[in-house]
Amino acid sequence: MDWYARDVAKYESYIDAAFRSSKTNEAYIFMKNEYVLLNYAPGTTNDKVLNGPLLICDGYPSLTSTAFAEHGIDCAFGSHHGDEALIFSSNLCAHINYTPHATNDKIIRGPMTITAMFPFFKGTAFESSVDAAFEATTKYEAYLFKDNQYALINYGSNSRLIAIRLIANGFPRLKNTIFKSGIDAAFASHRTNEAYLFKGDSYALISFAPATLDDYIIDGVKNILPNWPSLRRILPRKNRGLDVHDHAKPDADRDHDEL
Repeated sequence: MDWYARDVAKYESYIDAAFRSSKTNEAYIFMKNEYVLLNYAPGTTNDKVLNGPLLICDGYPSLTSTAFAEHGIDCAFGSHHGDEALIFSSNLCAHINYTPHATNDKIIRGPMTITAMFPFFKGTAFESSVDAAFEATTKYEAYLFKDNQYALINYGSNSRLIAIRLIANGFPRLKNTIFKSGIDAAFASHRTNEAYLFKGDSYALISFAPATLDDYIIDGVKNILPNWPSLRRILPRKNRGLDVHDHAKPDADRDHDEL
């Protein structure tokens, strides 16, 4: 037990999930049951943490006592419909309105199992969990990643599975990178057809070229911390075990998006 406790206590992790905000150049970054709001300053190293780290339950009162707040968000992607996002934790998912720059977030649908939300995932690797996702350029379409596979879906009112492929086949420029076998987190940039992929202490900015195989990596796979200076004081996160905290609602005028 001593070696287990010692090794677990030393465990470090980076980014578990992320999604693009409706606010230009802002993204939500999730680490276990915490998050930060980041201005990611595309094309520069002028990124800035706008708020956090905060516990998810403190920044998103509607998620209090759910798996998303207690155990963390494994995957997320922003909806093309206003201030909305889809979030995942293990085999559960929910559709939320995250109300940027306010704390009146709400759950629109869920929590429910992934297959209840997306029946077409039944019998696939995606029914038990999703590792990462980002929204496509086409309205109501998104790329979801699980291990070495990805699914392109339409998540609109008539949701459907468009395709499931190996990452290496659908994104050939990732074939000889760490992302071939899986992606920990991702978010779509506000720049058209660009997305950030994360795995461990590394990331890549890609141009994902919808409906073609012309994707490419912009400036290669890099370490996160030298290139995202604002995250140096935050990452990696230490394993602290289960947080002990109460679930008192934040003050009504508390803003989960701005300091």
